[in-house]
Amino acid sequence: MKTKLLFLFLIVFQLSNAQQRTCGMETYMETLKSNPELKKQYDDLQNQFELELERLNALNVSNRNSNQTLNPNATINIPVAVHYPSGASLSASIKTCLRSLAQKQVDILNADYNATNTDISLWSNASSFYPGVNIGNMDVQFIIATQNHPSGTGLVNGDLAITFGTDFLSNADYDSTWAGYCNLVVRNISGGILGYSPLGGSPSQGMTVVIDNNAFGATMTGLPSSCTGYVPGAPYNKGRTLTHELGHFFNLDHTFNSCDGSNCNTSGDKVCDTPPANSPYYDCGAPGVVSTSCGTIPQLTMNFMDYVEDACMYMFTAGQATRMTAWYNTITSQLATNVLANNEFISNNFSIIPNPNSGIFSIQLKDQVDNYTVFIYDSLGREVYHSDFNQTTDLAQSIKINNALKGMYFVSIKSNNAIITKKIIIE
Repeated sequence: MKTKLLFLFLIVFQLSNAQQRTCGMETYMETLKSNPELKKQYDDLQNQFELELERLNALNVSNRNSNQTLNPNATINIPVAVHYPSGASLSASIKTCLRSLAQKQVDILNADYNATNTDISLWSNASSFYPGVNIGNMDVQFIIATQNHPSGTGLVNGDLAITFGTDFLSNADYDSTWAGYCNLVVRNISGGILGYSPLGGSPSQGMTVVIDNNAFGATMTGLPSSCTGYVPGAPYNKGRTLTHELGHFFNLDHTFNSCDGSNCNTSGDKVCDTPPANSPYYDCGAPGVVSTSCGTIPQLTMNFMDYVEDACMYMFTAGQATRMTAWYNTITSQLATNVLANNEFISNNFSIIPNPNSGIFSIQLKDQVDNYTVFIYDSLGREVYHSDFNQTTDLAQSIKINNALKGMYFVSIKSNNAIITKKIIIE
């Protein structure tokens, strides 16, 4: 009887353990650093990054003192390529479904990294437990590339940079063919790991962020029947595994790295506005009630760099956003610049005047765009304006945010398959 009970306990333990988020970043970095050449390249980039982070932190202090923001109209554009290595024999209908799944995942990234995800509103009830912690926004657009694809891939201009069975075969984590892109690889990962990424990725080496085929994208219309083999499973079916792993690519460590708080710039996760913790939190914890052994404010369980379930993680901090921006600035020269033709046109074509403003401003175009949509979100991610401009010949549109309060807002302009987001300040 004892043997049967022990066996039953082990089964229950294994099943419950399989439901916990697992990340392979640490193992990835051990392998990378065991290669002397890769380690030197990595260390050189990290040294450049530290100088850039120091510069941005000083600039942020200066801007706060003068009530200014950092480049309010600048938006980072990241070219994305998505790869399904085992998908060569898939039917045309499943490939179509997987393209939609990839776009859905990219949409989730853009919401999460710009703090426009709908669940960011939960922070209003949690923030009082975390003094000094503010929502972070990287002001970035991840865009699946559509132009000037690498030769030999079979893709032509206008095709999305999504491959099936042609790249990253044999579980490779690098592919020089796709150097210059933010490469997302979707495949079955053994050992129950949901995903992994380098801690500070290098696009020039064709590095990848790898996500398990059961944790990529989000549940959507058409699943599971039409995307057989790539169905995101609860509780990791809201696309947050990639949000987490891509945070590693932009040089964010886990928030539970250690309790050493001697210098928040050099210990733990090296981000001063994330409370220190020495162990991950799983499942879903109520804000402010999850204590840590570090003896500080409660664990920031809703942060994307902890281990909670998808439905319970919803924010980066301002310090994390600055750190990710510093990494982007370090590697920006490694990214392809000629693969985002549609988005580049939109980014260059739209401007906001004046900025800052009182809540009344104009969106101005250099060239005519027949159809586009304008969304405006406040700093908590709440939509405060939405308007479709269809079959218009006007090169300027007047916008008014009713009952606008002072603060930072985000204006997203979507046209065809491209979208950009610009910051505005209402004063």
